[in-house]
Amino acid sequence: MAKRSLFGDSQDDNSAGEIRPLSELAPGDQADCFALLSEKQRAETRDGKPYYRCQFRDLNRRVSSMIWNDSSWFEVCEEQWQPGDYFRIRCRYQENRYGPQIDIMQIRPVNDEDREHGFEPGDFLPQSRFDTAGMYDELCSIVRDNINDEPLRQLVLTILDDNREQVCEFPAASRNHHAYRSGFLEHVLSVTKTALYLADKYREYYATLDPPLSKDLTIAGAVLHDIGKMQELSAQPHGADYTASGRLIGHILLGRDIVRDYARDVEGLDPEVQLRLEHIIVSHQNLPEWGSPIAPHTPEALLVHYADDIDAKFQMMAFALGESMTDDAEFTSRNNPLRRSIFRGRGETASAE
Repeated sequence: MAKRSLFGDSQDDNSAGEIRPLSELAPGDQADCFALLSEKQRAETRDGKPYYRCQFRDLNRRVSSMIWNDSSWFEVCEEQWQPGDYFRIRCRYQENRYGPQIDIMQIRPVNDEDREHGFEPGDFLPQSRFDTAGMYDELCSIVRDNINDEPLRQLVLTILDDNREQVCEFPAASRNHHAYRSGFLEHVLSVTKTALYLADKYREYYATLDPPLSKDLTIAGAVLHDIGKMQELSAQPHGADYTASGRLIGHILLGRDIVRDYARDVEGLDPEVQLRLEHIIVSHQNLPEWGSPIAPHTPEALLVHYADDIDAKFQMMAFALGESMTDDAEFTSRNNPLRRSIFRGRGETASAE
C-alpha cells in the first residue's frame, strides 16, 4: 500500500515519506514531520563563513539542525524563517554528544492542506502538567492563610488579581526552566510552598532572632519575586520573547516598579515592610552576573533566593532526565541548561528497588 508524503510524492510503507511525530524517531530514522522553529541563531565558522543553528521541536522533543552557508536552505533561512513558524520537514534523525539532531532533506512552511495530514498548531504548545485554575487558587489561599499583615496581604492579592491572565498563562522564562504555558504559575507556586516551609522551620529554629524572621514577608516575596516577568516577557507560540523593557530594564527592576506602583494605593502599608519586600525582589538572584544588583541582606530575602534557585535548577535536571532517549545511555547529553551530563545509571540498576 502506498502512502502520500508531505511533499506530494507517493511513498512505500517503509520509505522516508511516512508522516511521523518528530519525538518518535529513533537514530537513523528518516521520515516526514511537522515541526515548529523555536530558535534561530546566526554564527560563523572558524574561517568566517556564516551559518545558522536552528532549533525545531514538537511537543515532546527539541532537535538542532545546522544550516551551512553552502546549503540550499541558507538563503531562505536567513531571509524568511522566523521562530514561531511551522514547517513540514523531511529529515534523518540522529543523536550525538550535542544532543538530538536532524539532517534536513526537504522543508517548506505548512499550509492549510496540512491539517488533512494531522497538523494542529495546538499540538506544539507545551504546558504545565498541573491544573492552572487549581494552582492559582492554591497560591491565593497560601497568601490569605499565611500573611497576617492586612495591607501586605491586600497588595499581593491585588497584584495577582489584576494580572491573573498573564500569571496563569505565561511561561517562567524564554528558556532554561519552566519555559512553557503556565510555567510561571507552576514555578511561583512551588517557590512559595518551599519558602513557606523554610519560614516555618527557621522561625522555630531561631525563635529569639531579633527582629524575628517575617513569615509574611517571606511569602509575599516568594509570590512576587518574578512578577516583573509580566512586563519582561511576551508569550508566543514558540515560547517567550523578551519585550523592549525586558531587554533594557529586566524583570528584577520591573518587578520592583510594579510593587511600588501598586503600593501607592494600599492604605496603611508600612514603609519598612515595603522596603524589605522590594529588597527581596531585587536580590532574589543573589549575584550581579545572575541579574541582581545586590545580594540578600535580610533573612527573608535569603530564604526566597534559595527557594527560587533550587526550584529552577531542579526543574532543569528533571527535564533533562525526562527527555526521550532511544538507548540505554548512562548519562544524558550536555544539551541542557545546566550544561552537564546527568547520570541516569544502568537500566537494571536504576530501576531496582
